[in-house]
Parts: sequence; structure tokens; C-alpha cells
Amino acid sequence: MSKYSALFEDEDDIFLGSPKSKFFDVVFNANNDVARYELEGMIDRMATMELLLEEKIGSLEEIEDKIKEYKYSRAQEIEGHAKNTYIYYMGAILSKSE
Repeated sequence: MSKYSALFEDEDDIFLGSPKSKFFDVVFNANNDVARYELEGMIDRMATMELLLEEKIGSLEEIEDKIKEYKYSRAQEIEGHAKNTYIYYMGAILSKSE
């Protein structure tokens, strides 16, 4: 664990929350239209990625199996990327809410 890992934990975070919890605070308290726009963008992006995976891998069941395998083998990397994604979208919502 790095010396900065405490920055991402609820009980030790200087901002009193993890990127995930702060993201949800922002989504639920931001301008509804801005939050909706960003969430729709996230869903569009996920749908596009799923279709790309379907072309490359095959059926939805095969994709689910690959996702489970990938999550197991690269859990820490995925956790870090998820935190960065929460921070990115939180910033996008906040910057459009000003």
C-alpha cells in the first residue's frame, strides 16, 4: 500500500470521503440537468464498449466470463482506474454546474 493510499479511504481522507462517495454526493446534489447529461454520456460510453467487446469476443455470456476473469486477475489496477473515473466524472459535473 502506498503512502498516499489513505487519501482514498473514507475514514482517513482529507476531503472526508472516497472518490466513490464524493461522486454520489455530487450527482445527488448537482444541477439535475448536468448530472443527467453526464450519466447519459457514461451509459452511452458503456453501451459502445459492450458492442465493441461483442464484436471482438462474442456473446454476452463470453464477455461476462472475460470480465470476471479480468477483474480477478487485475483487481487493484481496476480499483485504481475506477477511482480515477469517479474523480473524472465528478469534475465534469462540477465544472458544468458553476
